Amino acid sequence: MGNEANFAQRRPWFKGAVRGAVAAMAMSGMRQAAVGLGMIERTPPDAVLKEGVPALLREVPEHRRTAFIELAHWGYGATAGVLFGLVPERLRRSRLTGPVYGVLSWGMFEFAVAPALGLAHAQRARPRERFALLVDHVFFGFIIGAPPEVLIASPENTDEEGHRKSDGANEGEPTQET
Repeated sequence: MGNEANFAQRRPWFKGAVRGAVAAMAMSGMRQAAVGLGMIERTPPDAVLKEGVPALLREVPEHRRTAFIELAHWGYGATAGVLFGLVPERLRRSRLTGPVYGVLSWGMFEFAVAPALGLAHAQRARPRERFALLVDHVFFGFIIGAPPEVLIASPENTDEEGHRKSDGANEGEPTQET
């Protein structure tokens, strides 16, 4: 296989960054639904930029703030994905590692970042909102984690044409395409 095909495999932080940004985008959709359903008063990226670091947001023209908040969230997701890419490969291969990582990132925000920034929602009990945010972080973890097909179609299990290699147990049988 060429260098391009192995790029993500050799640089798991890159795949983590892409998956993290995509996961943050998906979370944004879930959060908008949660806000519309009244489960969340305001999204965490909105709270961080309006309450936690308002000086940063004041530098952004008012008509661009919504886009800035969203892009900041995607960047935060990409950063979390990069950090996930640094988790040892043997741990990243488990289907549970991503969701566990998502729960840990939720906990870090809820119990460390939000209180440190003095966000209003960190000062009150809000079980429904916390549950909704926990669920979207588990979802985030599923996206950045190793999908099931990685074990089936990983480069070491496929030939140069992308066909699944035989494991020797079924010699003589045709291999399946991935």
